Parts: sequence; structure tokens; C-alpha cells
Amino acid sequence: MSEIPETASGGVVWQSSPPGSIYDYIRVASFSIGPDGLVEQWSRRAVDLFGVTAEEARGKDPVEAFMPADLRERGHRRVREILDGKEWTGLVPFRIPGEERPHGIAEMYVMPSETQSGERAALCIVVDVRALRRIETDLAASQAIFGQSPFGFLLFGTDLTVKRANRRFATVFGGSADDHRGRTVHDYLNRPEAERMTAALRSVLETGESVTDFEIVGAAPGARDRRHWSINLYRVHSGSGRPIGVAGLGIDVTRRHNAAREAASARRNLALLNEAGARIGNSLDLEATARELLAVAVPGFCDLASVDLYQALLTGDEAPPGRWGGSHDVGYGGSAELRRVAVASAVSDTPLRAGEGSEPGGGCCGPEPIQVGAVHRYPFNSPCAGALRTGRLRTVPGVDGDLVQSTLVVPMVAHDIVVGLAQFSRTKGSEPFGERDRALAVELAARAAVCIDNARLYRREHERALILQRSLLPPGDPEAAGLDIACRYLPGTDATEVGGDWFDVIELPGHRTALVIGDVMGRGLRAAVAMGELRTAVRTLAQLDLEPAEVLSHLDEIARGLGAPIGAQQSRGHKSRGPELSEVYLATCVYAVYDPVTRRCTFANAGHLPPVLVEPGEEALLLDVPPGMPLGVGGEPFEEVEVELPEGALLALYTDGLVESRDHPLDEGLTAFRRALTDPARPLEDVCDRVLNSLDTGHGEDDIALLMARIQGLPSEAVGDWRLPREPRSVGRARELARTQLKAWDLEPLVDTVELLVSELVTNALRYGEGEIRLRLLRDRTLVCEVWDAGLVQPRRRRAKDTDEGGRGLQLVGLLSSSWGSRRTPRGKTVWFELALPDGEGTAEPTVEQLLSMF
Repeated sequence: MSEIPETASGGVVWQSSPPGSIYDYIRVASFSIGPDGLVEQWSRRAVDLFGVTAEEARGKDPVEAFMPADLRERGHRRVREILDGKEWTGLVPFRIPGEERPHGIAEMYVMPSETQSGERAALCIVVDVRALRRIETDLAASQAIFGQSPFGFLLFGTDLTVKRANRRFATVFGGSADDHRGRTVHDYLNRPEAERMTAALRSVLETGESVTDFEIVGAAPGARDRRHWSINLYRVHSGSGRPIGVAGLGIDVTRRHNAAREAASARRNLALLNEAGARIGNSLDLEATARELLAVAVPGFCDLASVDLYQALLTGDEAPPGRWGGSHDVGYGGSAELRRVAVASAVSDTPLRAGEGSEPGGGCCGPEPIQVGAVHRYPFNSPCAGALRTGRLRTVPGVDGDLVQSTLVVPMVAHDIVVGLAQFSRTKGSEPFGERDRALAVELAARAAVCIDNARLYRREHERALILQRSLLPPGDPEAAGLDIACRYLPGTDATEVGGDWFDVIELPGHRTALVIGDVMGRGLRAAVAMGELRTAVRTLAQLDLEPAEVLSHLDEIARGLGAPIGAQQSRGHKSRGPELSEVYLATCVYAVYDPVTRRCTFANAGHLPPVLVEPGEEALLLDVPPGMPLGVGGEPFEEVEVELPEGALLALYTDGLVESRDHPLDEGLTAFRRALTDPARPLEDVCDRVLNSLDTGHGEDDIALLMARIQGLPSEAVGDWRLPREPRSVGRARELARTQLKAWDLEPLVDTVELLVSELVTNALRYGEGEIRLRLLRDRTLVCEVWDAGLVQPRRRRAKDTDEGGRGLQLVGLLSSSWGSRRTPRGKTVWFELALPDGEGTAEPTVEQLLSMF
């Protein structure tokens, strides 16, 4: 509603009603009826209400034109009464001309009138009842919301004075609701808060942007306690959109404010604990955990702090049994040995000695404070020793002349075991420790103790797994005939668990070499144990001289047998949940066999990354070896691929930790790995270092195993290969060929032994074998002699009886050679023996007694 202006003398002046007045809502229309009962005048509002123009309405009978047919008789009677001078007020249904059904209901006020000639007429005022009902409903709803609201409600005018207040507001600030009309915010608030509120009201009135949760502070009349109110302000408009004021809704949030203040205080106290828990939870190092704890505590909680851990804990010993560290203090006259692992101070040159003496505040280690890394004990009567024995916090006051005001000596307890001692000190001038601080110190030390104990347990398992894993890797630098080998193994960092990566270089008969690399899926001790079992199985299968695909097939069976059903691990009386719930060991593996005589390598792959080959002068490429299924899956055969490797080529086997990282996909890692092998002619050790230094391996996320071999092959002059017919004279021919070859190699000291053993093997091939006989001598780091035939029966060493004239040939071979054996071939079998070169470390010549023991 608009203000009514006044003149200087106080008289009311005329002015037009502003847009959006009540008349715009009520929709009042008027028309007049002449003495003949016909419409004479038709207002513009009537045009809007009835939808009929003045030209169409003038001269018509209003009853016939606008009333339904069933009401026209009553309508004519009323018109006659009105023209007779009778006023009438009532509700009249009306219709739009051309429509039969009623369109609406009008509230009509009919007043008799006279024409200029003295004839009787009538003036009709019409109001749309629907508009009136809407206004009544809106007023009732507004009154209910405004008057019955449980919150304080004010309506400010454009001059920022109170135009209306509800009962709730008057209940708080006194008086009746009408008593607050005309007041301003300065009547309720102190000056700073009133100015803030006034600025907010003016901003809402000018910009139309609402303000929510605007908090002000004040006191109700007659009250001393300060209250907090949350104010919501929004601009109020008339029907035409003209701003007519600002509505304010106030809610008493004092309790919420107090609760928030208490919560903020609790959050401040717990923030240190949460921060320490988050930081030390990511570190699995005992000393680092203690340092992180103090980094949080100083200076946020105290001015000085230290952490002592039991020496036995740091050296890897098991935690002693008993509550509160029981056996720690037995037999020492005080505490067991502790090591100071961390000290933090927010005050420079302030020694930390509070609580370390036999009496409160006294020193136990002389005038000098305990240094980081020092191993020490606390005297029996000292507060520190008492806290360790009882597992309870001790408060130690400072001494005269010392900057320390007081110290909280807090045992660090994890799972009812004391793992160390934390001391928190505040200097003079700081706020003294309160009960809340003591509780926080206990919680802080307990959280740190649990993390330290977890780190201890993890470090113990990690060290065991690492020891196991490293013990199963090839010792030193592996050697192989016809290969220059270099290898690298990088375990994950202490923050990650040990993985199941492994590699191996296995010497096979005939100067052949098996190259193996694999990765057990999973981490920790279980993965390391599974890796050890599979590596042992690989070495055992390799000694059987099986084809690579056969080796992987046997490994697959072994891997599937390693996992035991969970039901089998349950105690008696518990029903098994079925074999489908079992521990499954999955592993990937590449098994390759290299023959230096032919320079051919046979590969078989069980789900592992493909080998990389770099030929001289060529780019590195991934060998197309069928990947197969991982070990432990079962059901699918493995395929073999034979590749001829040129002299000087570089072969690389690796695990996924080298090329895969969460920062880049596998394809990018493989491409980078191939680029790093661009100069394979460099020394092999340098190539390995270049690969590890140039690749973004994300080391620490996973173990890395790298096995590289440069192909050298056996020169043709180091190989003697002959084929012998199947006839008795081939025995002598074999001796002659062996003798001649050994002399050519300057190996005369071995001639007699080789002639004897060759005779035995060729004789056995003639007697028990089939087909053509082949004799081959190989010279590398040792001398290998092989006799081939087409028979499938494997030789078996047996002990001959005293009366037997034969049967001692293989005994003689086993006695005179460094090693011997037989293996299957695609067309029969091969029996071989190996002798050390004269300048090498070989077995001693057999004595006469050893030779005679065979007879």
C-alpha cells in the first residue's frame, strides 16, 4: 500500500493510486440500465469481465444477454423492482453471449438512479466473485503464516521501519505486535549489529537478492545472556512488481551456535589425532611413524615432544606377552631398553628432560638430554618407568629454572601391549594441560601405537617374504653356454608388499640353457611362497629335459594343486562351503630353451608379456609367441614357437612392473621399453641400467624382474658331430673320432677317459638302441659328449652282481664323469656325459679302490 502524502499544513492531497492497488485485484466493473431496462452505459472493466464490447452491450436487455435461460424470469422481476426504486445486492450467475452454460458468478450491487428527465434507472456495480475468493484465501493464508509462525516475523517498509510484526516476535521482545510498528533495528540491537542489519536490509531492497542465514548477536530486553539469531531477508513486491518492503524471518539459533562451538572445539582436538592417523597410516616404517606423530603434535598440541620405542621392537623381536608390556620391566630394576627415535621442538635449544628422572622433574641420564638414536633405560621410580609398568598417563610438573611447564608421559599401548612412550611438554606461558588435553594425548598415543604395531607386523612379514623371495632367485651372475646374461631384480618399496616375480637360468644337457621368467598374481608372503614352489617345480621339470610346452602343462597342474579348498581348512564340525571357494594361485610364465649349437630358441608362454628381440642393426620387436592362459587356469594346451636367433642378437624377458604403471597404459610402457633397447651393442650391464633409468617404471608400485641375454652361439670349431652306422666296428670308429677331436682341441689329458666312456655309450646304443647312431662332442666351459639313437628305452643304472660279467658300463660313466644322463628327442633318445676341462675345477680322478668297487 502506498503512503498517503500530506501537505505542510497537514491536509491530505489528491494523487493517483499506484499500479498494483487492491482495485487491480478485485476487478470491479460497472454499467447502467435505462428506464426501458436496457443497457445504456458499459465500462471498460465490464468489457474485461464479460468479454463483450460496449457497442455490443448497449441497447440490450442484460437479463436476456448475460443470464442463463432458467434464471431469466427471476432476473426480469428483479429489474422491475429495481426500476421501482428498490436497491438490491446478491450473487448472479452470468454467461458469455453465445454460450449456454454459466461462465461465472458475479457479486452485483444495484442502486436505483434517475435520468435527467426524472425517469427511474439503475447503476450496477459488478465484482468477480472468484477474484474476491482468491483475495480472501490469500489474506487468510498470509495471516496464518504471519501470525501463527513459530519464528519471529517482521515486515519492513521502504523506509526500513517496521510495518508489521507477528506475535512470536512480540513475545521475545515484549509488548504487543502493534507496539513495534514504526521501530527500526536500532531499537533492538547494539550499534554495530544494527548497522550490519540496516546495510543488509538496504541491499535486499535495492538489489532484490535475498539474504539467508545472516547471523546477528544481541540480547532480549531485560535479559543478560547474548542470543544468536539467523535472519533470512527477501524483498516483497506488489502485484505489479513494485517493491513495497523487505520481509525478515528470524530464528533463535543460540543452542545451535553453542553446539557448533563445542563441536568446533572437539574438531580442533580431534584434528591432530585424525591428521596423525591419516599420515602415519600411510607409512609402514616405525621411525617414520614416530616422526609423523610428532610433526602433528608440535606445535599444534604441545611445544616439545619425544617418542621412545622398545629396542626389542626395533630389532624385529616378537612383542613380549602380557598386559602393559609386563616382561619389559622384569629383572632390569627399571624399564627395559628403549631407543629414542624422534624428538620435535617448537622452542629452540630447549632440552627435554621432564619425566625422565627418578623423582618428578629429575634427570636420570645426567645433565644431558637423551639424543635421538640413543638406547637407554628409565630408573624404576621414574614417572616414565611407572607409566610403562601401569599403562597409565602421568602428569609431571616442570621444575624451577626450566622452560617446561608440565609434561604428559603417555604409554603407547596397542592390543594391550606397550610398544613405547610418548612425552608431550608445554613451556611456561602456554595454556596448561586440561582434562580434554589428557584424553586427547591418550587417544593420540594409542592411535600412533596401533599404527606402529601394524608397521612392526608388516615389516616382519615383508622381511620374511623378501628373504624368501631373494633366496629363491639365482645367486650371483648366471652363466650359460653361448649366452652373455645380465639380470636385474628390484623389489617394491617398503610401502608395498612383496610380489611374486621371479626369473631363473637353468643349465640343460648339451650346453643348452633354459631361460625362465614369471610372476605370481598377488602380493605378500603367500605370493612369495607360491613363487618359491613354482620355481622349484620349474627346476625339477627342467632336469627331466621336457619340451617347453610340456613344462608349462606340468606347472599348470602344480599351480592348480597349490590352492586348497577353504572347506578343507575349516575345523572339524564345520560344513564345507564347497570346492568352488578355494585359494587359487595364478601365475604367468615364459619358458624358453636355447641351443647354442643351432642358435635356435624354443618359447612357450603362459599368459606372460611377450619376449623382446633386438637383432643387430634392427629395431626391437615383440616376438609373436602365443600367450596362452595363466598357470592355474587349466583346460587349455600351450603352444611352442621356435625362433632362430642371429649372432649378437639381444633377447629380453621381463615382468609387468617394468612396463606397466597406473600413470600410463601398457602399450606406452612396451613402446618405451623397445626404444630403450636402441643400442644393444653396448655392454649388457649398461643396457640393463639404461632400461631401468630411462623407463618411467613407477618403481615401488610393483616388483621388477629383467633378464637379458646376448646370443653368442658355439663356434663350429667347438662342435664335433658324426653319424655312425649300426655295426660293431662303429665302437672303434667312435673312439678314433673322439681321440682325434680331443687332440685338435688340445685336450689330451681327457683322451683316455673319453675313449672309455664313448665306447660304453656306443656299445649300449648298439645293444639296446635302434637306428643310426650319432656321436657329438661339444666344447665350451666343459666338455659334453652325446650319443644319439632312435631307441625309446631309457638307460637305467643298476648295480651288477659279483658274478655278472657286464652291467657296469653306466656305473663307470657315473664314476668318471662330472655328470651324466639321458633325455628324449623327437626321434629317440640321447645319452650324455660331461667332463670338466683340464684347467677347470673338475672332479678328481677315481682311485683304484673306486674302480675295483664296481667288480
